[in-house]
Amino acid sequence: MTLFLGIDVGTTGVKAALFTPDGHLEVARTVEYPIQHIRPGWVEQQPEDWWKATCTAIQQALERVPDATAQVVGLAVSSQAPSLVALNEAGEPIRPALIWMDRRAEAETSQLIDQLGWDEIVRITGNRPDPYYISSKIKWFRQHEPELHHQTRWYVQIPGYLNYRLTGEFTLDDAHAGLVGLRDRSSGQWSDVLCEACGVNPDQLPTVFMGHQIVGTVRTNAAAETGLPSGIPVMAGTVDGSAAAVEAGVVEEGVLAEMTGTSTVLIMPNSRGISEPAFISMPHALPGMHMLVGAMVSSGANLNWYRDQFGRWEIEEARRTESDVFDLLTKEAASSPPGSDGVLFLPYMMGERAPIWHTQARGVLFGLSLGTKRGAVIRAILEGTAFALRHNIDVARKAGVPVREIRSVGGGTRSVLWNQIKANILGIPVLLPEASVGAPFGDAVLVGMGLGYFPDVLGALREMVRIKTVYDPDMEHAWRYARMYGLFRDLYTHLREDFDRLSEVP
Repeated sequence: MTLFLGIDVGTTGVKAALFTPDGHLEVARTVEYPIQHIRPGWVEQQPEDWWKATCTAIQQALERVPDATAQVVGLAVSSQAPSLVALNEAGEPIRPALIWMDRRAEAETSQLIDQLGWDEIVRITGNRPDPYYISSKIKWFRQHEPELHHQTRWYVQIPGYLNYRLTGEFTLDDAHAGLVGLRDRSSGQWSDVLCEACGVNPDQLPTVFMGHQIVGTVRTNAAAETGLPSGIPVMAGTVDGSAAAVEAGVVEEGVLAEMTGTSTVLIMPNSRGISEPAFISMPHALPGMHMLVGAMVSSGANLNWYRDQFGRWEIEEARRTESDVFDLLTKEAASSPPGSDGVLFLPYMMGERAPIWHTQARGVLFGLSLGTKRGAVIRAILEGTAFALRHNIDVARKAGVPVREIRSVGGGTRSVLWNQIKANILGIPVLLPEASVGAPFGDAVLVGMGLGYFPDVLGALREMVRIKTVYDPDMEHAWRYARMYGLFRDLYTHLREDFDRLSEVP
């Protein structure tokens, strides 16, 4: 048996999965690691934690399949993105990584805009200036930690760091390169103007590879730590959202992917290189395709917040009955009618990225009364995330992105109620693929592409990606949701300046 190893380094844990060339999952194992919330808006992780968790996850996966070590023919890594990972000449991290959630570089982003102009940055990169991108984070790093900045030899991304630990080679994949914020999208080269403005020497950025290209082979010491055979090829890898798009079969225009877990990522493929500042523009994992990405900060995290703060009964009941606490929460939400008895929820609990890009935005429960029940509040949280998803799709349509259906993957798909709410609010079918392993599936496809197993990768994906459930819109509720959606949009507009004022209160 031949096995492909897909590894995804997420925000809270790494998942390693083994697949056969026909896309069958043999085993998947997840190992968690901590997030360090240094202060509001400052979020870091230790690169060594990624590596240790990756080694453990690989070992656990290999142990579950007889003779797996001898059958693995290659691997690819995807990850959360982007992250500022600064390495010295020896390839050692100089400081903890600033991950995608980190917003500390607001002032530096404003400085970049003052230096070069908002429109010029968008023209060069295809993306809006924002603390999300590595360019702003590097500028912060140079200004606030100059001694460490001076020691930096390489700026890599998470797959590049793990690939270095595996192969000894410094590399950068094409998808992550699009999120560094220093690349000229028209030429594919690093922008001298942006590099100079941020204090980066282009030589500090590794060679860029397509996601399926081989960047090296597993060296002996890495084999000892992971349990993998030495000498097997390692692909460049990609961004987690891009890999998840492949898993969902989202490789043609009109078919979108929604990856929902702690946060939500809306993936919109196109072959024309469409740019829209409300979204993140980046290369697709498949050659010749591009993606617009609507990245929402909080979705499942909002329900987690409710559980932790107000769900004591559900937590205790779940322990007593050995059931799932989220099943109990959504069961209570189902007791409330569509529209949540007039309660609206703005899901911006940690600020928001697409499409409003407003760091100071916050969560709001609107329309509460003394008659409001818990079920209405829980349902409003589910509906609020769906309204925010519709806002992204509306902006995408105006930018010229065709929309026919949306395929949903990730932990959020477990809720039948939430899936139906999304279909009703979006007004398009929501499809669930048969197997929802996540990004490691897409990583495995990159392995097969790199090793020549898929001469017709689109044909192969049509065979491998099967739809198990379709949620069609219930038009009976469309009128109510249309009116609530209008209120949802207006509510944020009315509160936008108040969010900014609130952030200035000491």
